[in-house]
Amino acid sequence: MKLFKRLGLCTMIVAALFITVGCGKEKEKNVEGTLEEIMTKVYADLPEEQRPMMLTNVEVTDENVEYYLGTSDIDYKEALASESAVGSIPHSVVLVRVNEGADVEAIKNKIKDSVDPRKWICVEAENVIVKSKGDLIILIMTTDGADVLEAGFDRL
Repeated sequence: MKLFKRLGLCTMIVAALFITVGCGKEKEKNVEGTLEEIMTKVYADLPEEQRPMMLTNVEVTDENVEYYLGTSDIDYKEALASESAVGSIPHSVVLVRVNEGADVEAIKNKIKDSVDPRKWICVEAENVIVKSKGDLIILIMTTDGADVLEAGFDRL
């Protein structure tokens, strides 16, 4: 009888371990590379003729972070924005690498709540997407090609 109790107890312990390990949420890996390299990968499948005119990358700093993300109230290490130099084209892709230990979900929500898809005044981005992978957040605001850019980020 003692053997059956021990066997039953061992079985329950092993089952609990499988459930704990199997159902535990694994920490998502960070995306490797510079923000410039990552931005290139995000745009890789968007054909040149579909890209906005005069597309340029701009370093996001404490002085311009509100313009690109709608808020300066976020904990980030570095950020890079890709926008058209033509103000009448509603297109902005911003990569944000957050500091270690930062609350990525809270930062994503802050960006979603703060960003202005009409920041170009005369035009408005029809699509606003905010996603993350590990310590990297992407904000996509555009009218054309949002799905291609989002898929490029998803493949990282």
